[in-house]
Amino acid sequence: MAKIHPTAIVDPGAELAEDVVVGPYCVVGDKVRLGSGCVLHSHVVLGGPSTFGARNEFFPFSVIGLKTQDLKYKGEPTFLEVGDDNVFRENCNINRSTTAETKTVIGSNNVFLINSHCGHECIVGNHCIFSGFAGVAGHCHIGDWAIIGGFAALHQFVRVGEHAMVGGCARIPQDVPPYMIAEGFPATVRAVNSIGLQRRGISEDDIRAIKFAYKKLFLVKGTNIHDGIETVQSDPTYGSNSYVQNLIRFLHESERGCIH
Repeated sequence: MAKIHPTAIVDPGAELAEDVVVGPYCVVGDKVRLGSGCVLHSHVVLGGPSTFGARNEFFPFSVIGLKTQDLKYKGEPTFLEVGDDNVFRENCNINRSTTAETKTVIGSNNVFLINSHCGHECIVGNHCIFSGFAGVAGHCHIGDWAIIGGFAALHQFVRVGEHAMVGGCARIPQDVPPYMIAEGFPATVRAVNSIGLQRRGISEDDIRAIKFAYKKLFLVKGTNIHDGIETVQSDPTYGSNSYVQNLIRFLHESERGCIH
């Protein structure tokens, strides 16, 4: 049976796995589902409809799954779906979706540090880090292994590619390509996230191919990014590399355009 502190309030409509721990002064709302091994330390507020997988850890004053802050919200039931093994540190805030046809989705093994915010309809992959005070507006897509630096601010509908790193205090008005480091106000692509790629076990040959693409796409003066794409794709050594192809596909699919 779930271990619930006597000062906590758990709505009768909530569903808790047998080994969930709910600490002092927590509030678990109606239609919240908590999977096995979830721990709410104290003063946590969870709203629903929200579904949390296994072993998620919630620190004091995190507020997860309350209604969207979108002013278009009409009051209908909306949704948040969270995977396994996430950590939500103090004052972290994540909202449900704005419409019943969509969801806010958080994957697994992510870390949301103090005062970080993830808005309505965001889609977050796996193994991401949201540093302290990072603000991600609604409808953003964050790829696997991405890092959002402290006090960074992402515009609505922005995408951050997998293994990308957004520097602290960066302003992100457009998409951040995968494998890159972006920083500045507004941000520009500064370098390849080489250290991050090495830590993830990506081979030196693949990193070399990504660096080649970075130089042709972002460093050649007097050419636009579409010219760079043609140059990279036609290269006999690196053009067919799977990471390079993924980078180019990301650029082609961008609706807001990419920072460069």
